[in-house]
Amino acid sequence: MKALVLVGGFGTRLRPLTYDVPKQLIPLAGRPMLYHVLDLVAGPVEEVVLASGYKSDVVESFLASHPPPVKTRCVAEAEPLGTGGGLKNAGGELSDPFLFLNSDVICEVPVSELIAFHAAKGGVGTMTLTEVADTRPYGVVALREDDRIDRFVEKPAPEVAPSHWINAGMSVWRKSVLERIPVGRPVSWEQEIIPGLLAEGIYGFRSTGFWEDAGTPERLLHAQRLLFDGGRGGKGGLPKGSRGQGPVAVGVGVEAHGATFGPYVHLGDGVHVAAGAHVANSILMEGVVVGEAASVIDSVLGPRTTVAPGATVHRQVLGVAAHV
Repeated sequence: MKALVLVGGFGTRLRPLTYDVPKQLIPLAGRPMLYHVLDLVAGPVEEVVLASGYKSDVVESFLASHPPPVKTRCVAEAEPLGTGGGLKNAGGELSDPFLFLNSDVICEVPVSELIAFHAAKGGVGTMTLTEVADTRPYGVVALREDDRIDRFVEKPAPEVAPSHWINAGMSVWRKSVLERIPVGRPVSWEQEIIPGLLAEGIYGFRSTGFWEDAGTPERLLHAQRLLFDGGRGGKGGLPKGSRGQGPVAVGVGVEAHGATFGPYVHLGDGVHVAAGAHVANSILMEGVVVGEAASVIDSVLGPRTTVAPGATVHRQVLGVAAHV
């Protein structure tokens, strides 16, 4: 089994950080976002193909210096091709069937069960579904009793939605679906290709594990919380000499004597948090310095950011080497 993971997005909702750092390499609970996805598929999948675009060279360099848990290679696209075009561009050597994932979805899905479910149903594809209370931001599936998907309804109000099950960003497909994708232009897999495959049998695999689309600052931090609570986030201890509440994922060379922490914090390598400072529900990438009596809450700080003594950072995303 091979998997194709889309990593070509610009991460516009996480700027200015993503001007320099690809979204997939932003760390969550001790590991880059992409590696949490690779961890999930490493058992059932022998090779992962990354359909890369934006800053693909940065992603490739990181993979070379930080060996992933499964064999992984990048196939770059010269220009943005959309979800379908990226699949077509990178999918030439995929297995039949193959796994297809988004790289910014943090979830707990039993991948082996998903693959077995697909084989048993015998359709052209199987989409993992997750249940949400508010259907308005999502495309919702209408399901038969045998879990076959009849149709998709875009962003319905909860009271009129045919179900509360949405596409969770992980699916299994026969390789023949690649023939449906036109060449030479951007293609939306979800809007242009999937509706035409419904007649051949697409089934919904209902997953009840945690799920989050980590595309915004708020969702990114919520995904980190889910990883910590699900036991997939670092060692969870406080830095030496600090006080407060974990879990905190602590990198190499972190100094935080006299600092205090609330829960759900990632501290990258070489982070320094001075005495009297407080950090909670945040991501501090490598080399961040937080001055005395400063406060960092609900925020994402890019590499080598400096927070001045006494300053407050609340609900912010800061880029590389920012000063506050």
